[in-house]
Amino acid sequence: MKLVIIKYNAGNIQSVSFALERLGVDFAITDNAEEIRKADKVIFPGVGEASTTMRYLREHKLDQVITALKQPVLGICLGMQLMCTFSEENNTECLGIFGETVKRFIPQGDLKVPHMGWNDLTLSDSWIDRGVDHQYAYFVHSFYVPVNSHTSATTEYIAPFSAAMHKDNFYAVQFHPEKSAETGERVLKSFLAL
Repeated sequence: MKLVIIKYNAGNIQSVSFALERLGVDFAITDNAEEIRKADKVIFPGVGEASTTMRYLREHKLDQVITALKQPVLGICLGMQLMCTFSEENNTECLGIFGETVKRFIPQGDLKVPHMGWNDLTLSDSWIDRGVDHQYAYFVHSFYVPVNSHTSATTEYIAPFSAAMHKDNFYAVQFHPEKSAETGERVLKSFLAL
């Protein structure tokens, strides 16, 4: 299996790399469109800010590459948000794979933003190993995707939101599997087994 991590101005490429190494998985990190197209599976990671990242993707024509992929693609954190149509983060037009708007958390009482910490996952019809249901994953984010028809796992912070989504060959998680211990490993293995 040829696995590629899309290289761009994302902050968590190294931690995703370490997680895959722990699983004994061979992979390449590249921004080369042809290598990405030829991969069996693609990971689209992300920690950062939506408008800056979308500008980078467009300048390097990676937006067109990502939306045209036919193999399984996993978006992580900002990667998931950028797969949506629009983000409230700096009013950013995104990739449009999921026809959803990424919303900003509004702090309430003791619930601060960004959301940082461990939350349990509730799986619905999911591509994720059922053993992850009601297990904890690690989240760090200020924006979220509301529950929608593509939601495959939910959690709650201030309001219920999509912890994972799936549409066609596109899979996505809001949490960081690379920082979510055994739960994260099971999620990565679920994607690699597709």
